[in-house]
Amino acid sequence: MEHLTTLRAPSLADVDLRLLRVFAEIVRANGFSAAQAGLGMSQATISAHMRNLEDRLGLRLCERGRGGFYLTEEGRRVHSAMLDLFGSIDRFQSAVSEAQGELSGDLSFGTVDAMVTNHEVNLHLAIAAFCKKAPRVRLSIDITAPQVLAQGVLNGRYQVVLMPKQDPLSQTHAIDVYEERQNLYCGDLHPLFSVPDDAITDTVLSEQDFAGRTYMAQAPICGIEFNWRAVTAQMEGTLVLLLSGAFIGFLPRHYAEPEVRNGRLRMLAPDRMDFDDTFRIVYPRERPTRAAELLAQALQSAKRGANFDAGSEAREPRAEQDGPAQ
Repeated sequence: MEHLTTLRAPSLADVDLRLLRVFAEIVRANGFSAAQAGLGMSQATISAHMRNLEDRLGLRLCERGRGGFYLTEEGRRVHSAMLDLFGSIDRFQSAVSEAQGELSGDLSFGTVDAMVTNHEVNLHLAIAAFCKKAPRVRLSIDITAPQVLAQGVLNGRYQVVLMPKQDPLSQTHAIDVYEERQNLYCGDLHPLFSVPDDAITDTVLSEQDFAGRTYMAQAPICGIEFNWRAVTAQMEGTLVLLLSGAFIGFLPRHYAEPEVRNGRLRMLAPDRMDFDDTFRIVYPRERPTRAAELLAQALQSAKRGANFDAGSEAREPRAEQDGPAQ
């Protein structure tokens, strides 16, 4: 009689959560080498942990080597289930700490760059309020591109994000917070820097090499078909491109103003080359943690013009639901 050997599915007790968190950071960093800083481990130690995890699960989770890093099909499934597990753990910790009268655990927050100069949102005040109300919560902040934030809030990487409004994200709460004015600029090395305003026609602008953003469609902006010749996801990247003198492009007005005062940037066609970006708070619709809701409330209260008191209870946000209702 032939005996078949089968692998039993590992129980949670069989899988060390610390190894799963190593795996999570490797995926977040998109590779073993890039994960060293976030984990505080050598590449050899990370490799040993991954071999241990794969042995315990009986699965090959990722490929690494000269061909680069990528997840196997099994690795993608384990990663998705792992994010669900971590989300459940976070919600459990939040529920227990709330029952004990004080929030604790981890909160992952993501947003875009160029926030320090943005006095519409006063992010530093929101964080101050949150930390005062939830001093035992460990806050993790990631500055990244909007498309990464959108994906991260869906896959559980972030519990709450502050980002420019994009296409609706399914299964999320979305709260519009403020409008950010964008204007067209060039650097002092660009030929248009010294051209009179009345000579800067729409035709002239359309002929310049344009620095756009990776997350924006290459469609007309303010009625002009710009000549897209460079792209970047960050405002600092756009600023570098503009200061090179090779491109024109849009920047948030609050971010560009210091360089305008210093004579390194010039606003182009200010009477017609501007638009507003709507920023919104986004967090999961299904059972968000109390910490995520608290940070969302602090972000709303800290914006310009709102009554802000780091020691008082923030108002419950009015949430717009993206995606189909459950």
